[in-house]
Amino acid sequence: MEGQTFDRDTGIQVVIASLCDVFDLIDEPVPGTLDENTVIVGEGAVLDSLGVVSLIVEIEQRLEQEYEVAVTLASERAMSQRSSPFRTVGVLADYMVTTIEEDGA
Repeated sequence: MEGQTFDRDTGIQVVIASLCDVFDLIDEPVPGTLDENTVIVGEGAVLDSLGVVSLIVEIEQRLEQEYEVAVTLASERAMSQRSSPFRTVGVLADYMVTTIEEDGA
């Protein structure tokens, strides 16, 4: 990813594209509108726990293939946070950007 910056908008696009791929994988229709407020974990979530695992794997693979970024999103740090970094598309995008920046530093 030399010379490129990975920003929040790119993160949101990656999460939404990955969500669409997961819905295709589990043979479920994409629910309504997917945006930064779409709930991934918690009340009103669009995926079950297995779907969330699939989403994380899909995002990590997409980052590696399309952006040449190797990152682990389901880390001990992520799991120990008081508030899940997987709550919504926007929160996950923010967490992804922060993790990429920290790993690249």
